[in-house]
Amino acid sequence: MTYDTVVFDNDGVLVGRTAFDVLRDATRETFEEFGVSDPDPDHVDDMTVGATPSQVTTICHEYDLEPKQFWRARDRTMSQAQQKEAREGRKSPYPDIEALADLDARKGIVSSNQQATVDFLLDHFEVRDHFETAYGREPTLESLDLRKPHSHYIDRALADLDADNALFVGDNESDITAAENAGIDSAFIRRPHRTDWELNVWPTWEIHSLDDLHDICRA
Repeated sequence: MTYDTVVFDNDGVLVGRTAFDVLRDATRETFEEFGVSDPDPDHVDDMTVGATPSQVTTICHEYDLEPKQFWRARDRTMSQAQQKEAREGRKSPYPDIEALADLDARKGIVSSNQQATVDFLLDHFEVRDHFETAYGREPTLESLDLRKPHSHYIDRALADLDADNALFVGDNESDITAAENAGIDSAFIRRPHRTDWELNVWPTWEIHSLDDLHDICRA
């Protein structure tokens, strides 16, 4: 198989992940913005990672908050926190991202992070030229149902790139399942935080560096 298109997850693949404590603090700050000074810690955790529209609605109703308004503010605060981490050097690209500069394939990004975060990181680290398209989530409740493993954003990226034979590179099981749902091959990258991770899905490839894509795309 020769791949003419490679689409990447962002956090944990192209750039380092953001510390959970930073994300949790951003969620807590959002509650405070709406006058909730002492939210249930479990509610903070639930709203920090993996929240569903129904969870957001249920938790917001506990505090008499409007869910859509709260979530838009939460996504804004979360993006600002990650931008700060990047500016202060605690969130940065993996060194092997430079391997993509001469990778002979059309390239895109599909992230479950906010679109504002993806756009900022591309510009801040001056790597936008590596990619022809980049999708993150809109700051809406509806976008939560379209996150990976749903193939929605991958499908949009593949259409933009006019892909014939595409590969999706990720560091989560949801990435591998999303690629399968999109009908394309997948590569699981074993970054340091995934060294001993036991997969319950079956990617087409396992790689340890973005440099490995040069051989895969010529296979």
